[in-house]
Amino acid sequence: MSIDYSERIPNNVSLADNRRLQRALESWQPNYLRWWHELGPEGALAHDVYLRTAISVESDGWANFGYVKMPDYRWGIFLARRQAGRTIAFGDYRGEPAWQEVPGEYRSALRRLIVTQGDTEPASVEQQRHLGATCPSLYDLRNLYQINVEEGRHLWAMVYLLHAYFGRDGREEAEEMLQRHSGDPDRPRILGAFNEKTPHWLAYFMFTYFTDRDGKYQLASLAESGFDPLARTCQFMLTEEAHHMFVGETGIRRVVERTCDVMAALKTDDTERIRVAGVIDLPTIQRFLNFHYSVSLDLFGQERSTNAANYFTTGLKGRFQETRIDDDHRLTEDLWPVYVPQDGTIVREDQPALLALNERLRDAFIADSQRGIDRWNRAIAQRGVDYQLTLPQRGFNRRIGVFADIEVSPAGDIVSADAWARQTHDWLPSDADHGFVESLMKPVTAPGEMASWIGPPSRGINGQPIDFDYVRFAS
Repeated sequence: MSIDYSERIPNNVSLADNRRLQRALESWQPNYLRWWHELGPEGALAHDVYLRTAISVESDGWANFGYVKMPDYRWGIFLARRQAGRTIAFGDYRGEPAWQEVPGEYRSALRRLIVTQGDTEPASVEQQRHLGATCPSLYDLRNLYQINVEEGRHLWAMVYLLHAYFGRDGREEAEEMLQRHSGDPDRPRILGAFNEKTPHWLAYFMFTYFTDRDGKYQLASLAESGFDPLARTCQFMLTEEAHHMFVGETGIRRVVERTCDVMAALKTDDTERIRVAGVIDLPTIQRFLNFHYSVSLDLFGQERSTNAANYFTTGLKGRFQETRIDDDHRLTEDLWPVYVPQDGTIVREDQPALLALNERLRDAFIADSQRGIDRWNRAIAQRGVDYQLTLPQRGFNRRIGVFADIEVSPAGDIVSADAWARQTHDWLPSDADHGFVESLMKPVTAPGEMASWIGPPSRGINGQPIDFDYVRFAS
């Protein structure tokens, strides 16, 4: 199949001039489209959706709005502008020119980083494929589809790197990213959080708030890479990732506001009365928060990691905002505080900073997550409700790292297996919680109308009104 690279795949990587890369993408694209039809947004292939499409990295080119059928979306390939004279900012190669080609001795490690990041992109599309059938509004449905096509574009970005720089190995890895599927017992996605189900919109908002926030920090760390094409690719991906987290933060805020408004109208905090009124009670929201936050914490990996240390030392993956940090950017003598279980309690101890890079990134994620929690709590307080959402202690419900083999309460107490079993439904969503939330998931598709359990957004998209026809269904 011949592809018009200047029109069908907008790019700034000179695809039209690279015949070898054209052949690789011509082979991969039909398989990608087949995957999109089979595992992309269900029942939405013929919808006209008011989408944002990137056609360049310029300020007037990365956000072009118009109606598009998703299979016709222009999944472009963009790298941020090349910075003349850029040098590697950290590790053993600090001060040396950034690599424009893959350094041979780090080929395998670099490919592993790209594949792991790339594998998350189609995974989230698969996890969210059924949500369109229960959309709370056209505004929310459009945002779901926008995130889906951008995750698809982020897959293209990683596949471009594999095809352009890793030869046959890269082509094989690109094919395998379409063969693994979220939750597949035989060929699951690489990272655990991307094999979890996203059965309803509350889970989706939590996912976009917490799990996409992990993506922000992973991409920002890769944007510091000494391998310049990877750094530039991730810099541009971050522009789109911000919208995904916005959807999560504002979505949860709207759920919270709607619940508080109903509580005020009924003058009650009784869970059953609140549920009967068709909104999601705050303790249930807290349990879902606990789950998605803890699963996302696991994505940062082990508290002490030789892999992370090696990526840093060899210049492949830096720290969040590496160039703004005031130190030697080598970390050979530095320490970083790490939380560990010790003698039945959790203590904070200094450990080699080079081995604690994952924990440093997790610390930044936790602080960033808390800012959104604070905004939700202000919305609750403004409505006169005496309740606060909280982040559980970082050891809660962990399955990776030093907390994997112990049970920790949300307050940070190490508890017995029996105590955990007795209280887990107070801390994590139960089947009954899921069943209740799913019972509220009735589609609302009239422009401007909202489901009973969520409030309206504060503004529309791209200056459009809230009651704009964001999705036009096929007749």
